Amino acid sequence: MELKYLFKPGKIGTVSIKNRIVRSATWESRATKDGYVTDSLIDFYEELAKGGTGLIITGYIAVDPIGAQTTRMTRIYDDSYILGQKKLVKSIHEYSDVKVAAQLAHTGNNVISRNRETVGPSPIKDPITKKICRELKNEEIKKITKKFIEASSRVYECGYDMIQLHAGHGYLLSDFISPFTNKRIDEYGGTTLNRLKIIIDIFNQIRDNLGTEFPITIKLSTQDFLGEGKGLTLREGVEIAKYLVDLGFDAIEPTSGRTNLKATNKKSYPSVNFSSTEDENYYLPNAKAIKRVMKDCSLIFMGGIRNPLSADKFLAEEIANFISMCRPLIYEPDLPNRWKDGDLTPALCTNCNACFGIGERRKVYCVVKKSLEKRI
Repeated sequence: MELKYLFKPGKIGTVSIKNRIVRSATWESRATKDGYVTDSLIDFYEELAKGGTGLIITGYIAVDPIGAQTTRMTRIYDDSYILGQKKLVKSIHEYSDVKVAAQLAHTGNNVISRNRETVGPSPIKDPITKKICRELKNEEIKKITKKFIEASSRVYECGYDMIQLHAGHGYLLSDFISPFTNKRIDEYGGTTLNRLKIIIDIFNQIRDNLGTEFPITIKLSTQDFLGEGKGLTLREGVEIAKYLVDLGFDAIEPTSGRTNLKATNKKSYPSVNFSSTEDENYYLPNAKAIKRVMKDCSLIFMGGIRNPLSADKFLAEEIANFISMCRPLIYEPDLPNRWKDGDLTPALCTNCNACFGIGERRKVYCVVKKSLEKRI
């Protein structure tokens, strides 16, 4: 079998990408305890860049001190972080025209670290920490909006090729989107458009500051999986995606919100623990629904992609413009090069999620791979 589309060049906004493979953002736990770039973090991304991925989206970067989920999460809420981030970007750009996007996030109510204040659009209990967050005041929301704008300017200065706003997985922006977590009755709540206001304001102000040549993308919650009629439905997720496409976003990576019923009950992340090939590509219904409204906006399809032939088929059928993976690239950073060289064996990742259960004080790595290496 031949891959006809996976290694064809593509574009997101004005940025050309050498193939259709995206590294989907995932926490690395390799920054210092204050969120500064380390040599370990740079080594991690250099290995990915050498492995053949076309676009690397970084793990989430906090735009605000109270928006950092863990102590080892990278941050960029003041200028002291710029030097290390510049070094990281430069190291990635040294490898075969690899592009890199900075994922900007505020984790809101979803905080792992103890004794950390949690905030949200409404006072909702987090299903993991059991904490009830403090409801943000309007002036605080505007300050957080400004934090995203300032962070985007720093990212631009650091040489990143684009940004991705994190509006999924129960973090702050996705909690504004969902009617399950947003019970406000002011300008930031109620209607779909009001719940989108913070994202709209962030987008418009970034565009005003950085222009149209710098792509703005979003990891977007499109469904809450809370049961019939509860939370964000896929129908409203499509409506939200259409609005963001019309607004001018350059790419959307559809994902889920706070809860995914297919996922492990211990995590809010949409990382499905599966062993059957039938359970792969679990966001395919979401991607198909969203693609109908995408126009010139690129769709980055994520969620259990393991087989290169299936990935190539999704691109051929125009279900997606790019495919993204992360767990497979933790196991095999050189997976894209392996596929390109003709070894079309599916990704070796066993989908066990052990890489997410290591803890915030240790670097994220593939536990299975490390165990196998010890036996050799």
